[in-house]
Amino acid sequence: MQTAWAEVVRLDFSWFEWGLFGLVALMIGMSKTGVSGISNVSVLIMAWLFGSKASTGIVLPLLIMADVFAVIYYRRTAAWKYIWKVLPAALVGILIGVWVGDGMPESQFRFLLGSIVLLSIVIMLWSEFRRDGALPDHPAFAYGAGLLGGFATMVGNSAGPVMSVYLLAMRLPKNVFIGTGAWFFFIINLCKVPLQYGVWGNIHPGALLIDLMLLPVIGLGAFVGFWIVKQIPEKAYKYFVITVTVLSALLLFFK
Repeated sequence: MQTAWAEVVRLDFSWFEWGLFGLVALMIGMSKTGVSGISNVSVLIMAWLFGSKASTGIVLPLLIMADVFAVIYYRRTAAWKYIWKVLPAALVGILIGVWVGDGMPESQFRFLLGSIVLLSIVIMLWSEFRRDGALPDHPAFAYGAGLLGGFATMVGNSAGPVMSVYLLAMRLPKNVFIGTGAWFFFIINLCKVPLQYGVWGNIHPGALLIDLMLLPVIGLGAFVGFWIVKQIPEKAYKYFVITVTVLSALLLFFK
């Protein structure tokens, strides 16, 4: 069901395809406003429709639109010191992702992305359940998370599990966790636009039209996400993030 760029510019998709687009937009909106992890399912759906690499250029504008809702709502809760710790390495990771991902065969692209996600889950669970309970304050931890996150977001828009590892390890309160992640991804996603447009050439005007048509659904997903997060107690939210991330990442890996 993979679609060439010449077909992406058309708008006469089937009702089933438009339903999938709407589901993707809804999940992205929810994910960006606190229902962390389910965006991997949207990545999976779009990769199935358009191919893993081509889909990243379609999904990126959707992510940025959802980022705007998130940073407005959580504008006062971001812990900027954690963003500054990982941002330089994330930018390096993005550049590595541009080089590695350019021209990589589709099968290798999917396998590399799935491997990154599974590695992130292992690190997340190790950090969460190790006995000493100490925070991983060594600069190498932040640098590694940033590098891996930047790479994962460039090659597949799926750095969510990686950053969840880092932010969960910092024991951040619920709203600070969401706000910090929201601002980090807003900055990173904006940095990716010229690279995906100018280097990979996978941001197409026709696809942007589809993205804009999905903006109301993204907004709906964002407000649903706000509501869901408010219903989840502080302590339970951490385990909610871990569970949803693990399940969605496994779906991505076994595409």
